[in-house]
Amino acid sequence: MKKSHILILIVIVVLILDQWLKIHVKTTYNLNEGFNLLGWDKAQIQFIENKGMAFGIELGGSYGKLALSVFRLFMIGFLIYLINSLLKTKEAFGLLVCFSLILAGAIGNMIDSSIYGLIFSKSTFHGPVATFMPEGGGYAGFLHGNVVDMLHFPLIESRYPEWFPFWGGERFEFFRPIFNLADAAISTGVISILVFYRRFFKSEEKKSPPSDTKEEVIFS
Repeated sequence: MKKSHILILIVIVVLILDQWLKIHVKTTYNLNEGFNLLGWDKAQIQFIENKGMAFGIELGGSYGKLALSVFRLFMIGFLIYLINSLLKTKEAFGLLVCFSLILAGAIGNMIDSSIYGLIFSKSTFHGPVATFMPEGGGYAGFLHGNVVDMLHFPLIESRYPEWFPFWGGERFEFFRPIFNLADAAISTGVISILVFYRRFFKSEEKKSPPSDTKEEVIFS
């Protein structure tokens, strides 16, 4: 199998798993509902939605949401271009996999923000769960949907000691963010690049494309 076909398969598999879990959670639970994975309270499915970036980071207002969606579209286009270029320069396959994971995660969250508002009813803390293609339309316009998050791993729950500066006596939780599979794919790709492929960012070590070799092209 060609490298390009493997990378496409990675993107497709991540997208299928990401969207299946998001749709299942959104159409099964109200906000803040969920369950413990394998009965362990340190690994939870807890349904929330966010209007912004990975791990619940948000940009303010409708214009911030629109700007974030446009940025995601730009990044998806850039990542496709970058992966094509790296295939031509015969970069390490592991690096290509990392960028493919980042691409899959970006597309996964872009699907939420671009069309979920059009095809689902609004999720609430109480009342009926969200439905697919509700009468009267969805809860938001194009590019203004919320991203579905559900993975929560509160491995350590405690309180800061009273003498601790600023947060003394307040509740402490690690790991607090609630995220999704798309976020996990992006984080895995980025961390792996920083750990194993830092040389990629050193321009003097980059290879120039060979002039006499026919190379693969992905997503063309």
